[in-house]
Amino acid sequence: MAHYSVAVAGATGYAGGEALRILASHPDMEVTCVTGHSSIGHRLGEYLPHIPCLADLEVQDTTPEVLNGHDIIILALPHGASGALAEKLDDASVVVDLGADHRLEERDMWDRYYGGPYYDSWIYGMPEMISGNVHGSPSKQRNLLRGARRIAGPGCNVTAVTLAFQPALAYGLIDEKDIVADLAVAYSGAGKNLKRSNLLAAEALNSATPYSVGGTHRHIPEMLQNLTHAAGREGARWQDISLGFTPMLVPMSRGILATVSARLSEKAWDLSDEAIRSYWQDLYADETFVRLLPQGAMPATQNVLGSNCAQVQVAVDRTSRRLYAFCAIDNLNRGTAGQAIQSLNIALNLNEITGLTTIGVAP
Repeated sequence: MAHYSVAVAGATGYAGGEALRILASHPDMEVTCVTGHSSIGHRLGEYLPHIPCLADLEVQDTTPEVLNGHDIIILALPHGASGALAEKLDDASVVVDLGADHRLEERDMWDRYYGGPYYDSWIYGMPEMISGNVHGSPSKQRNLLRGARRIAGPGCNVTAVTLAFQPALAYGLIDEKDIVADLAVAYSGAGKNLKRSNLLAAEALNSATPYSVGGTHRHIPEMLQNLTHAAGREGARWQDISLGFTPMLVPMSRGILATVSARLSEKAWDLSDEAIRSYWQDLYADETFVRLLPQGAMPATQNVLGSNCAQVQVAVDRTSRRLYAFCAIDNLNRGTAGQAIQSLNIALNLNEITGLTTIGVAP
C-alpha cells in the first residue's frame, strides 16, 4: 500500500504527464489529485490514454485548496506560475517545482533572463550534481536533499550540460572562459503548446533548426550557477565562467544529446587521456543513474528513452587542445520528472531508485 498521496498540478502537459507515468508504478506513492487549466472537469484519460490506471481521475482547478492536504505536491507549470501558488501550499507537504521559479540563487540572473517576481531558490533537485568543492574533494547535492520539503527541479538542458561537464571544472581541467555547449533537443522540450515549428509535421520532420541563440536561452544562468558550484566557488561568482550555448531542435519526440567542450588547462595538457577520463570515472563510479560509457562508445538518445539514466562520455582532442564531454538523456524523464522523483525518494528516505529505471527503449 502506498505511503504518500501525491497531487500533480499541470497534469496534462508533457512534464506533468511524465511524472504521472512514473508515479503510476511507484510502490510508495499514490496519485490522488490532478489539476490543470483548460482541461478542468475532464477525465485524465482523455489527455493521457497511455496511463490507463489513472484514466478516471478528474482534472481539477489548480488552486491551493485543491492541492493542499496531500503529502507530495508536484508543480508542472510554466515559469512564473508556480511561485505565488507555492507560497500558499502546506508547509507539511513536500513540494517539487518542475518549472524555473525556484531554481536561481541570484535575483539579477532571474531579472535578466525571465523577469517578473523573483522567488527564493529551493534545494536543487539533481542528486549527482557537485554542490561544493572543499580542498579538491567534491560533495554532491544528494546530501542537501535528505529531508528537504521544497525541491527545485532542474532544467532539462541544464541537466545534460551539468552531468557532462562538471568534472572538468571540479578538477581544473579546462579554461573556464572558453566553454561551448551545443545541444540537440527533442521537440517535447519546447512544451505542449501550439506552435507551427513544433506541432506541424511538415515543418518539423527532416529538419533541424537552432533556437534561442546568441546567449538568450533561459537555461544559461542555471548552467552557469551549476558549473560555478562545481568549480568550488562561493557566492555570486558565475561571472567568472563564460558559456556559449546553442540548442537545436531535431526531429525526435524525446531526448537531448549535449556536446560540451573547452580548451584544456595547463594541468590537463600534462595529463594522459586516461588520467583525464579517470576524473569522470571517480565522480560517477557509485551513481546508478549516470553511466560513463566504455572508452570509444558514444552516448545515444535512443538508449536512454523512457529511463532516468544519463549516458556520459569524455574525449580529448590534442590537435585543437580541447576537452569534449557528451551526455545523452531523456529530457522528460532524466531531464525533468525522473530526477524529481529520484530527489523525492531521497528527501523521504526511500530507496533512491524506487519507481525508476536505467533501462531505455530501443529502437
